[in-house]
Amino acid sequence: MYMTDKSQIKLSETVVLIDTAFLNFVITDMKGYFEETLQRTLQDIDLSMLTTYLTLDAGIVEGKNEVQFLFVYDKDSNKLQNCQPSDLKNELNGVAFQSPFGEYLFASVPSEGMVSREDLFLDLLSIISDSADVKKMIIISFNEEYGDKVTTILSEVKEKEVIQFRMNEPQIPVEYKWDMLAFPVMQALGIRADELQ
Repeated sequence: MYMTDKSQIKLSETVVLIDTAFLNFVITDMKGYFEETLQRTLQDIDLSMLTTYLTLDAGIVEGKNEVQFLFVYDKDSNKLQNCQPSDLKNELNGVAFQSPFGEYLFASVPSEGMVSREDLFLDLLSIISDSADVKKMIIISFNEEYGDKVTTILSEVKEKEVIQFRMNEPQIPVEYKWDMLAFPVMQALGIRADELQ
């Protein structure tokens, strides 16, 4: 995310907005559960693999895509748990990698105590929703904390493809697509389908 002038934020056609506190909660919870269930140590997540699995599940196909990841974090979530790389400020801000699916750009956005992580996430969600540049929105929000507000914003989005990754089914029917966050996280942790039968 970079400023082209004082008032305009330049966004990619595909933007992935992630609440890092929620992603950390899911990864830590799932790693603990599956290590106990499978009786083995699970690998740390290679972030390039997790981001690729997420975008594949969201329908990204091979090509010259530009996918922008925005990690919203606060002082308690400034590192990705069980991930490499993990430091949002020093390793994952203003960096990118190339894959067969295009260029994946990373930006980390701290709440820095000026606003809450929730307010910052919702502000960015509104900016992305209103941006003419953005065609596809991929959302990972902390629904247990502020999910109803996210649902309200997303239900008003028109002429964009919206995919929300979550850990449980929406309580009310929603107009946009949703998918289970557990599946790409399990893949990234190295859990094989045959281990779950």
